[in-house]
Amino acid sequence: MKPDQSCILIAEDNLNDAFLLKSAFSEAAPRKSIHIVGNGEELVSYLESKRSSQNPVPALILLDLKMPKMDGFETLEWIRGQPELKRLLVVVFSSSGEAGQINRAYDLGANSYLMKPFDYKELTEMVRKLLNYWLDTNLSPTFAPAGSQAAEHLASTETREEPKDQQRLH
Repeated sequence: MKPDQSCILIAEDNLNDAFLLKSAFSEAAPRKSIHIVGNGEELVSYLESKRSSQNPVPALILLDLKMPKMDGFETLEWIRGQPELKRLLVVVFSSSGEAGQINRAYDLGANSYLMKPFDYKELTEMVRKLLNYWLDTNLSPTFAPAGSQAAEHLASTETREEPKDQQRLH
């Protein structure tokens, strides 16, 4: 299983925020396919049907915390409990900057925690930086379940080739 680098999954129950996020992603990365779900239950359903061509495994999940039915914390806990999904990149995107919520999100396995900006230009710039770091700069993990023979084989055989004109810093 390998995430589709063109696919971003957003879990956001506020229709205005979802619209602004989709617009910001379309402006910052027009070639990305943006999928929006309205709550954690819909996100779980999307990921459970990930093997179908309709629902590719996303390269990145942007997760709101305060959602009906299944909140972001419960959703994050579910994702991290799935062996084949636990390495997915999950960025919490919340209006809360409360230390307890931030710490809880990281304790449950969030890769990052971002506060929603109030300005559309700031949102678009944040999306650009987010995509640049997580999808262009960051080295993503392999997606065989941890502890499996396939994961151990991949870990022992995969290396990232460096461009010949660059030297590694020591």
